[in-house]
Amino acid sequence: MASIAKRPNGKWRARYRDDAGKEHSRHFERKIDAQRWLDEVSASQLTGQYVDPRAGRVTFRTYGEQWRQAKPHRPTTAAGVEKALRVHAYPAIGDRPLARIRRSDVQALVTGLSKPREGFKPLSPSTIRTVYNSIRAVFAAAVEDRLIATSPCAGVGLPEVPRRRVQPLTVDQVRALADEMPDRYRALILTGAGTGLRPGELLGLEVRHVDFFKRQLRVEQQVQQTKGGEVRVCPPKTKESYRVVPLPDTVVHALVAHLQAFPAEPDDFLFRGPDDGPVVYTRFMDGAFRPARKRLELAATGLHALRHTYASLLIAAGESVKVVSERLGHANAAMTLNVYSHLFPDSEDRTRKAIDGAFAEGGDGARADSERTAETR
Repeated sequence: MASIAKRPNGKWRARYRDDAGKEHSRHFERKIDAQRWLDEVSASQLTGQYVDPRAGRVTFRTYGEQWRQAKPHRPTTAAGVEKALRVHAYPAIGDRPLARIRRSDVQALVTGLSKPREGFKPLSPSTIRTVYNSIRAVFAAAVEDRLIATSPCAGVGLPEVPRRRVQPLTVDQVRALADEMPDRYRALILTGAGTGLRPGELLGLEVRHVDFFKRQLRVEQQVQQTKGGEVRVCPPKTKESYRVVPLPDTVVHALVAHLQAFPAEPDDFLFRGPDDGPVVYTRFMDGAFRPARKRLELAATGLHALRHTYASLLIAAGESVKVVSERLGHANAAMTLNVYSHLFPDSEDRTRKAIDGAFAEGGDGARADSERTAETR
């Protein structure tokens, strides 16, 4: 219910009640302005875009913490979001009401991240985008909760992220790296390069996930490292990450030898650390992978390089982008092309051959051209 009444001081008071029964009012010099305000409120209520004017008074920090703690993030994602908000967002806009933060404020925050600050070096473009994504998620949730009408993140300019081409290891480098590793990790290297699993998926493999008869392995889980230096078993990254990967003979033989040397039960992790527990990523990298890489004088690279090697071998063998995408567990083929497009063979020669073949002697195009030539003689 809405109404307009003239006050003793000559001003016009416009009043309405929201869906919760709370009364809101504003005073105007002119009746037409009061009526216009009520019309705008009524329209927003009818279209489902109404926002309580008082709701946006909650600060970005208060709402951001409520959102963050209620969001079911994975451990690594949760840690990254918490750091992005605490270190970069809250000092700039944390104590300001949501409704008072403008696009220019968010733009200034983002732009400032690329410049030196007290106690901080300039952030890389990719890190800036990560911080921005956390800020944008908070505002998006505030819009959904009807605390603000629109997000101030709309139209914010972000720095370009230089596109870096992945550099897969060669087969010889993979073999050398496997031979340089401690015995318990040799099969891990060959399995990573022979299946293309993500590091978390590779370290999360259990014996039961390998079917030696069908020569397949199933990706059903992954492990993530916790703050305490332990690991947590969790679902794969996306629904496309659940997949069955064919096992080449190289990997089958390596796994058979591995289980003979390090016997395990079906529900045990396939690869285990020196303490017979799960492989903790940072300990593995610091204690085994990086020292082996340095001894071989390989370029700085991580465990993910084995995944790139797998992708490059499939592409070199002529597999389609669709197959490569499915094997890697990508959400779509576009993601695969975005990462590995430079590895696909150049199509110029195939284009030339296709056109030359169509115009070759005996082709329809060649005959038509011959007939036209004869008519002009």
